[in-house]
Amino acid sequence: MKKNPFKFGSIVEGLYFTDRTNEIARVKSVINSSNHLILISPRRFGKSSLVFKVIAQLNRPVIALDLQLITSVEDFAAQLLKRVYRVYPFEKIRQFVQHFRIIPTVSVNPVNNEVEIAFQPATSPMPMLEDVLNLVEKLSSEKKRTIVVFDEFQETQQIDPNLTRQLRSVMQHHQLVNYVFMGSQESLIRNIFEKKRSPFYHFGMLMPLGKIPRDDFKAYLADGFMGLTGNIEAITGGILDFSDCHPYYTKQLAFVVWEILSQNDKVDDPIAQAIDELVRMHDMDYERIWNAINKTDKKLLIGLTASNQTPLSEAFYRKFDLGAPSTVYSSLKRMMQSGFIMKTESKYAIDDPFFQQWIKQRRAL
Repeated sequence: MKKNPFKFGSIVEGLYFTDRTNEIARVKSVINSSNHLILISPRRFGKSSLVFKVIAQLNRPVIALDLQLITSVEDFAAQLLKRVYRVYPFEKIRQFVQHFRIIPTVSVNPVNNEVEIAFQPATSPMPMLEDVLNLVEKLSSEKKRTIVVFDEFQETQQIDPNLTRQLRSVMQHHQLVNYVFMGSQESLIRNIFEKKRSPFYHFGMLMPLGKIPRDDFKAYLADGFMGLTGNIEAITGGILDFSDCHPYYTKQLAFVVWEILSQNDKVDDPIAQAIDELVRMHDMDYERIWNAINKTDKKLLIGLTASNQTPLSEAFYRKFDLGAPSTVYSSLKRMMQSGFIMKTESKYAIDDPFFQQWIKQRRAL
C-alpha cells in the first residue's frame, strides 16, 4: 500500500519538501557568495527545511545551533564547540583549542562517542565564545567555507544584553564563514539587523519567508492524494481553505485526511473528520494554554476567531470589550512574541487553526 506522503513536525526533505523554487535559488545565491543570510518567518513556516535543503546540495561543513536552548554565554560557547567537534577531526581541533584563553573540559561518551564540553564560569565569559567562533574561521578554507546556522537568533538578547555587540565584533573579521541567522519574531530580528544603531545593522541579506503560494501548495497536495481519491480538487481546496496555506498545519491536516481516506475513500467529509480528530487530540494542551492566558488576551483571541475585522479597528475593540487601542496593541505584541498570533500582509491571525477551531467549539457549547 502507498505510504502516507505528508510529513510535518521536523525538517523535511526529498519528496516531503514542498516546492519553494524561487526561495531555494535565493538562499543558494547568498550562501554561495561572501555574504550572510537573515531569514525571517513565523514559526513552522519551514525556514530550517529550506536552509538545510540548500545546504545539502553544497557539500560544505555545517554547524547549526538553536539559541532557544542556550542559557548563558558559557553554554553558547560549549554547545557551539560541541558541534564543531561533530564536523572536524579531533586532532585538527586540539591544536587550536590548546591555545584558547580558557581551556574547556572535553570528554567523550564511550557509548555513543558524543563529545561533551564544559567551560568553567568566568568573570568575563565572552573570550570563550570568541575563541570558538574564531576556531570555526581557522578550520575553514576558501574551498570549504563553513556554514554556521543560528536559529531563533533574537534569543541573543535574552542570553546577554551585550551579546549582539560582542558577536558582531568577532564575526565582522571572518572571511571564510557564511552565517545564516533565522528568527521567528520579526520585529526583534528587524531591530537587530535593520536599526542603524544596532551592531548587526545591514550585516547580511534579509529575506522574509512567506506562505507557500496556494497554487503551488495545491499541486503538491494533489500529487500526494493522487490515486487515493477521485475528489482531489475538493480535498486540496478544502484543506487549504482551513489552513490558509500555513506550511505546518496544511501538512498536518493533509496527513490525517490521507489516513482517513486510505481506510475509507467513501467517507462523507474527511476534512471535517480530520479537523475534529486533531482538535480532540490536542484538547488538553489547548486547555492548558487557555488557562495560562490573561483575560485581555483571551478576548483578543475570541475576537480574531469570531471576526474578520482588523483588531486595531474601533469596531473590533469595542465589540470585544478590549478598551483602548493601546490595550489591543499591547495584547497583539504579547501574543505575537509568544507565537499565538502571526501577522502576514498586514493581517493578524491566530497561528494555529486547530486552536482557533477549539475556541470556536468551546464557545459554542
